[in-house]
Amino acid sequence: MTVSIVIPLYNEEENVGVLNRRLKETLDRLGIEYEILYVDDGSTDRTPEILEEIQAADNRVIVLSLRRNFGQTAAFAAGFDFARGDIIVTMDGDLQNDPNDIPKLLELIKENDLVSGWRKERKDPFFTRRLPSIMANWVISRVTGVKLHDYGCSLKAYRRDVIKNLRLYGEMHRFIPAVASWYGVNVAEVETTHYPRLRGKSKYGLSRTMKVVLDLITVKFLQSFSTKPIQFFGPIGLFSGALGFLISLYLSIEKIFRGKAIGGRPLLLLGVLLIIVGIQLIGMGLLGEMLVRVYHESQRKPIYVIKKVIGQQNK
Repeated sequence: MTVSIVIPLYNEEENVGVLNRRLKETLDRLGIEYEILYVDDGSTDRTPEILEEIQAADNRVIVLSLRRNFGQTAAFAAGFDFARGDIIVTMDGDLQNDPNDIPKLLELIKENDLVSGWRKERKDPFFTRRLPSIMANWVISRVTGVKLHDYGCSLKAYRRDVIKNLRLYGEMHRFIPAVASWYGVNVAEVETTHYPRLRGKSKYGLSRTMKVVLDLITVKFLQSFSTKPIQFFGPIGLFSGALGFLISLYLSIEKIFRGKAIGGRPLLLLGVLLIIVGIQLIGMGLLGEMLVRVYHESQRKPIYVIKKVIGQQNK
């Protein structure tokens, strides 16, 4: 199998038939071996029935029906687990992504590990969709160090060895390029066509903003400190503890040598609080270090990623 197309669907009965026809037309013109994985994410309309009809007519189609609506990240993760292609392409099922852009992604993936689509001429409402997206993409690019114009575009292509090493949680499908950067992958971006939604109801909204912010914090932490949590908690704890110690030392000098009353001063409470917080943060870092070691050693998880081995080695 050369290419696997992974498409999550939730209540897209009006779009799935047209999508499948356009997708097959594009892939058949390429003359490649392919499979299409539709992941039904607990749809409550006729989407599951239509998918079953499509699969019955084409054995290159695989349908994964989830028991309930787990969310887009879980749907992508399910598709990745079942995908057999050397190249895995993802896209939305609402007809806003154009299947005719897939050849551009496949051409770029020859020289890269991951190719991300860029909806440069995006056909969505400006204030409710495009403006928040522009701001989010700017922040994500600065925080993660992986500069992309459009993290939210689902039209992406991945090499199999990249995507099979990832584990997705929460709403982290949009952060795959940032998470994969830990493995030292080459990321490219290409302009893609974007259409307005003509049928069905959008599943996106401003309510996702808070989830994106929290997942961004998680991604940044995992990028920088997943194998060394003490390096995150330690410096903050040491600074807090040292500051608290200096405050307490100052108050002690005021009490012992100048005879001033310090019992009712807020500064005393601040000094004690900073010392306690510093001890707790250092303790959290040490606990994190133990958890990291238990995880990696019990699961036999290496803290490195090998790109390739040249030459035979005898052990």
